Amino acid sequence: MNATPEVLRVALALAAAGVPVLPLRAGKVPFGNCRTCRGNACGGRPNMKAAGPCRCPAPCHAWAAATTDPHVITSPAWAPAWQEAVVLAYHPGGAGLTVLDLDNATAVAWARATLPATRTVPTTRGEHWLYQGAMLSANAVRPGVDIKSLTQYARWLGPGTGRMVALPSTVRALVVKEETTPGRRGVASSPRTLAPWSRQVATGCRHTERYVRTGLERGLALVRARTESGAGSQAFGVARFLAAQHTGCPGPCGLAAIGEEIVTAAVTVGVPETYARRAVANGLEVAGERAA
Repeated sequence: MNATPEVLRVALALAAAGVPVLPLRAGKVPFGNCRTCRGNACGGRPNMKAAGPCRCPAPCHAWAAATTDPHVITSPAWAPAWQEAVVLAYHPGGAGLTVLDLDNATAVAWARATLPATRTVPTTRGEHWLYQGAMLSANAVRPGVDIKSLTQYARWLGPGTGRMVALPSTVRALVVKEETTPGRRGVASSPRTLAPWSRQVATGCRHTERYVRTGLERGLALVRARTESGAGSQAFGVARFLAAQHTGCPGPCGLAAIGEEIVTAAVTVGVPETYARRAVANGLEVAGERAA
């Protein structure tokens, strides 16, 4: 680990402060899953949205591998990663934080005019705004703006300046989705909440909760199995199939919550979140159009 003493030193300092860290390789991306964990055969990390039994000692599963345990960080299993690491990353959600990634000057200007001032960190093209409080991660919530929190990592670029304030409702509102427009024959619409699927988000669904959960789990398994290629297309197909089951319901049927779980499954096997969201949204839309 002598090849990257500074990266490792900063990692240990952050971990001691309660910030989960992970190394990034060339291209500023996480180290890939080991052979044992390939295809999420291990079930995924216990701290992922779809909790699994994985206890792999290597830094697998991207953001879900981030840790504050110094014994793990300095372990032999992590040593090869530190030798190749080019930059350090951290898991904002694991530290109870949300990072608003402002990718250009226009996005920065919007934030300054719209959001409460907080701690800021300069980036290559814009700024990171750090807020206290965790939330759902989402890319492209508006031009040049990504939200990194519960299911994403952020590059460590320094402590920044300014006093960190509580996560405002205006940031949380950026990931709230609009309801699906009902079709001519009353296609089930999705609620604005992004909670996991339950009767609370599916007040107009005619199916039992067991029926929906069984179908969803089978669909998620299909997506997670596509680790080499095709996970995005599989996510589209699963979203289309599951949404089609609800075209006869009076609605709403909680399709937004179902969609979020499919997106998460696709992201865990390497599909870029923006692509995953587009594929799932298209699948839900196609099912609605066919019903109409």
